[in-house]
Amino acid sequence: QVPLVESGGGLVQPGGSLRLSCATDGTIFAISNMGWYRQAPGKQRELVAAITSGGITNYADSVKGRFTMSRDNAKNTVHLQMNSLKPEDTAVYYCNYGTRFGGSYWGQGTQVTVSS
Repeated sequence: QVPLVESGGGLVQPGGSLRLSCATDGTIFAISNMGWYRQAPGKQRELVAAITSGGITNYADSVKGRFTMSRDNAKNTVHLQMNSLKPEDTAVYYCNYGTRFGGSYWGQGTQVTVSS
């Protein structure tokens, strides 16, 4: 059973937008920081965006001004609004939840492909 499930990936043309979402099955407690990572073929997984429990966000330089991360603490969900997408944004995107007790949980990933 996967505790986190991402959704919203797909195929989009350059310049287009996608909105990724990540939801938990309710089995993760004391969630603190949340993050979105991505991994392109042949590359290491990299941090795209992160948000603290207080709502402070941090973005990779490559996505600043184009991506926006938000969270709903009541529902323990997190979103990633991706605008002005570029071919180099193509990757599998993963969400990650950290807990106050040092736990770390990953989703199974969702494919984002930016191509004309």
